[in-house]
Amino acid sequence: MHHLTILTGASRGMGLAMAQQLLKPEALLLCISRQTNARLTEQALRASATLLQWPLDLADGAAAAARLREWLAEQDPATLASATLINNAGVIPALVPLSESDPADLAQALRVGLEAPMQLTAAFLGATRNWALPRKVLNISSGLGRRAMASQAAYCAAKAGMDHFTRCVALDEALQANGAKVCSLAPGVIDTDMQVQLRNADATQFPDLGSFAGLHAQGQLSSPEDAARRVLAYLARADFGKDAVGDVRG
Repeated sequence: MHHLTILTGASRGMGLAMAQQLLKPEALLLCISRQTNARLTEQALRASATLLQWPLDLADGAAAAARLREWLAEQDPATLASATLINNAGVIPALVPLSESDPADLAQALRVGLEAPMQLTAAFLGATRNWALPRKVLNISSGLGRRAMASQAAYCAAKAGMDHFTRCVALDEALQANGAKVCSLAPGVIDTDMQVQLRNADATQFPDLGSFAGLHAQGQLSSPEDAARRVLAYLARADFGKDAVGDVRG
């Protein structure tokens, strides 16, 4: 029996760390990212795990969702012990006030960070509705979905939307006989390429640059590997889904 996990944004950062930690002999891991990762392929072979990598741009979430729905329809749930979707992918557009933002950048941030997770969640839940096995949806959110920040309107809006659509899905699934457990989870502050982008922003455009630089200087950032362990431990909790919106920091 395989544990199926579908993971977006798995080619780098915490997404890559989660993928690496999920690659166990019983794993069936489907990674959706703009690029494939050769290290994951090598690790899957060593771990005797089943790995699929789809190089897709989640700015076109509708196409990704359609492909996922078709693929899930071809799977035999009798061979699976569980099925989980982890929406991890996200982008930060240029760190400028909304009045100076590029419309295309705003659209991409919202498509990747909010639209695609909604579309993939709909496809996953719809295609697995009649599967008699545990199903979970974990949306990787952010503290910035719950706290406003200057020059971060698109990212904050995407994460706030992710939190709230997760609340709605939790209500939907609670009405189903075998409803999925869902949670939008803030993973803490992680030392990734996204943090480098924040620390190197123009201080005149990004007033909070100093706080992010301070977190790095004071060693308060989690490594991607540690953050991945904490997120996956949260996902494995017996009470996962009790709260539709959570934070690994409690």
